[in-house]
Amino acid sequence: MSTTSSPLATTPNPPLWHDAQRQAHFEAWLAPLVPAHDLLPHSLRLASADASFRRYLRLDCAGGAHASLVVMDAPPDKEDCQPFVHVAQLMAQAGLRVPEVLAWDRTQGFMLLTDLGAHTLLQAMDLQAPPPLAPYLDAVEALVTWQKASQPGQLPPYDEALLMRELALFPQWYVGTYRGITLSDAQRKVMDQAFARIVAHNLTWPSVYVHRDFMPRNLMIAGAGTPTLAAAPGSAPSATRLGVLDFQDAVYGPITYDIASLLRDAFHTWDEEFCLDVTIRYWEKARKAGLPVGEDFGDFYKGVEWMGLQRHLKVAGIFARLTLRDGKPQYLADTPRFIAYIRATCSRYIELKPLLRLVESIAGIEAPMGFAFGRV
Repeated sequence: MSTTSSPLATTPNPPLWHDAQRQAHFEAWLAPLVPAHDLLPHSLRLASADASFRRYLRLDCAGGAHASLVVMDAPPDKEDCQPFVHVAQLMAQAGLRVPEVLAWDRTQGFMLLTDLGAHTLLQAMDLQAPPPLAPYLDAVEALVTWQKASQPGQLPPYDEALLMRELALFPQWYVGTYRGITLSDAQRKVMDQAFARIVAHNLTWPSVYVHRDFMPRNLMIAGAGTPTLAAAPGSAPSATRLGVLDFQDAVYGPITYDIASLLRDAFHTWDEEFCLDVTIRYWEKARKAGLPVGEDFGDFYKGVEWMGLQRHLKVAGIFARLTLRDGKPQYLADTPRFIAYIRATCSRYIELKPLLRLVESIAGIEAPMGFAFGRV
């Protein structure tokens, strides 16, 4: 940890630097940007960090067009900023509200961005109250707007190889490393057959742009001060009322993925009635927009469930890896939510029952007589 004195160290809560040389590179990069953007260097503070090696810093501005700006600190040996820049351009061209890149040091991995605010949709919601429909309709509007702009060749394909690599995280990190279980040949066969069936089903759905982590934690409430989730009376859903973040891993893949991410959240579970309501509204809007969601909602909802199943298996593995490899134990606390999602979906479809029994055995869960969506 660096304790080097610097012009930026006067802020009450300066960011901590573990590499003095990287701190020096940062300060040299920032210096000419201070007058160009009316930045107040003493206000530099940590804004957020995510599950990657990136972190975000916030700087106040003395005036001009922005009250504050955000710096992305992405060590180039661990993070590639090019996909972020490319996807941000695609989203802005589609009409979404995303950070604008004002300056970029490609070599060192520093980026100056416009600030979408400090309140995520997840933070702004009262999780003990009924789910707020209006912001979810804004999210649906943004999602349809994003998908309508889809063009092949712009993003990496979400193909069988990538889907299978993601699924492999579950046996590697959740089963083997976290649970300490070595699967028998028979158990491995059950899992492999289930994974092949899940991927084959998911790839039957047409491809569009996929954010790949489209959930309330990555959607920002517009405006400063205390956020409000209520739209103006009579106002239509807006694709720009919510800002969109964490899109650098976007791909071109199944249209069922992002709506599954939105409603089967990594950090909170809504009742199935609400999830069905929003999914139906999305499906209707997508159909009117000419998106390939099919003519039968039942088929589409099955597609969403099976796509969500792939995501839940993957994320259970990722959260175990974040804890055990990357020293981020807060993620493992949400792993039971994903096991509940996995069990809920597997319990509905006879062809997934062998996987259900295997997952329950791995998680040490005694099979219940009945099952409710999203709940153990």
